[in-house]
Amino acid sequence: MRLCTGGGSAPTAAGASTCLGDLPLTHVTLVWREGIREDWLRFGKPVAESIVDRRTRIESYAPGQIFALVRWAANDYGTVRSTLDIVRAVGRTEAYTTVPQIDPGGELLLSVRGWARVRRVLALIDAVEAAATDPCEAAPDYWRHVHNRLAAGLPPRAYVPRRHRAWLRRRKLWP
Repeated sequence: MRLCTGGGSAPTAAGASTCLGDLPLTHVTLVWREGIREDWLRFGKPVAESIVDRRTRIESYAPGQIFALVRWAANDYGTVRSTLDIVRAVGRTEAYTTVPQIDPGGELLLSVRGWARVRRVLALIDAVEAAATDPCEAAPDYWRHVHNRLAAGLPPRAYVPRRHRAWLRRRKLWP
């Protein structure tokens, strides 16, 4: 794979490239400071990675790829932030939502705050994996459905193989 430095937004501060071939990349900055700030990807298949230092790395995604970013932070009194965002990387001309640590941003499919909701979504991701489906390949509509049902205080429907097959067929219709 050939990385390039032009044709997209400005390079990140860490010097990560902004595109892969002619595709603009979405960069996710991950910081790990044990017990203070812990960011990790629950799922996702990055096309490039840049290690900034021992605690910081940048993972890059091509347009259309889906990933889940978990962010946790604490201070002397306990947890101060627990978030989980499921994001689809976007192309140059697509609209996007700005999300902390994601440059330039992405299509926000699901966003939850608070450890109880984060734990609930992590369990749903585990259920998708238990059904022999890669969460990266699950229908974006499913993650929107989960977001909306949790926001309304209702239980989300399970992601069943029948729904995944329908998504794969629908995806073939659009290039």
